[in-house]
Amino acid sequence: MSYYVPTGGLPAQSELTTGRSGRARFTTAYAVIPRGTLSDITASRLPHWDDTRLWVLARPLSGFAETFSQYVVEVAPGGGSDLPEDDDGAEAVLFVVQGTPAVTIEGSGTHQLSPGSYVYLPAGVFWALRNRGHEDAVFHWIRKKYAAVDGVVPPAPFVTHERDVLPQPMPDTDGAWATQRFVDPNDVRHDMQVNIVSFEPGGAIPFPETHVMEHGLYVLEGKAVYLLNTDWVEVEAGDFMWLRAFCPQACYAGGPGRFRYLLYKDVNRHAALDL
Repeated sequence: MSYYVPTGGLPAQSELTTGRSGRARFTTAYAVIPRGTLSDITASRLPHWDDTRLWVLARPLSGFAETFSQYVVEVAPGGGSDLPEDDDGAEAVLFVVQGTPAVTIEGSGTHQLSPGSYVYLPAGVFWALRNRGHEDAVFHWIRKKYAAVDGVVPPAPFVTHERDVLPQPMPDTDGAWATQRFVDPNDVRHDMQVNIVSFEPGGAIPFPETHVMEHGLYVLEGKAVYLLNTDWVEVEAGDFMWLRAFCPQACYAGGPGRFRYLLYKDVNRHAALDL
C-alpha cells in the first residue's frame, strides 16, 4: 500500500507563488487544500502533546461544513501524549500513514500500529499515544462530536488494519471503483464512517453525487480529476478536499496508477433542527 506523507518545509524564495499550492481553493461549496500548503509555517501544536506538530485540514465552520475536524499529526521519536483529547464528547478515528506509534485504549490495552492501521476511539474513552520508533509517526486524526441516541448503545473501540478489510466493488464496475468499509454501514451505533475509496486507472464516479453527508477526502495515492460543485479540479496524492452538504461531486481517475483517498462522512442520524 502507498500513503502520501507530508514533510513540511518551506518553498524557496525563487519559487512561483502559484507553484506548490496554486491549486488552493475555498468556495461556498467546497475547499481544496493542496499538499504544498502543508509547510512549516502552517503547522500547529496542541497542549499535552510532546514533540508533536500537526496540520489542521478541516474544522467546523458556521455556514460551511459543521460536523468534523481533521488533522495530519506528526509525532517525533519519543513524542506523544497521555492526555490527547480535551473534549469528552469527541469520538475519533486514527489512520496511520508512517511509522509505528503505539496506542493505549481504556479496556483494550496497548496496540502497536503501522502504516495502514485504523483505530476507532469512542467518546469518553481514555486513550494515549506514544512513538517509541526511530522515525516520525504520521497519522490522520478525524474527530466528531458523537450524536448519542436514547436506546442505542455507543460503539466500542477497535483497532484493525486496511489489509484485513476487503475492498467491496461498487455494482457494475468490474472492480474499477471499490470501497474498504471499516464499519458496517447498517450499524446505526456509528454516526460517522471513515473509509478508503479506490479507483483503478480510468475508473469513475459516473454521476454527480449530491447528498446530505459532509465529506473530507485526503488523497493517499495517485491523481484524478474531481468534480466539485460546478468545477473540475485536478488533484494528486497529499491533496485534501472538503465538501459541505449537498455539494455535487464526481471523479475520473487519470492513472497511470491507482487513485485512493481516505473519506469521512456523517451518517445514520436525524438532521439537526436547532442550528
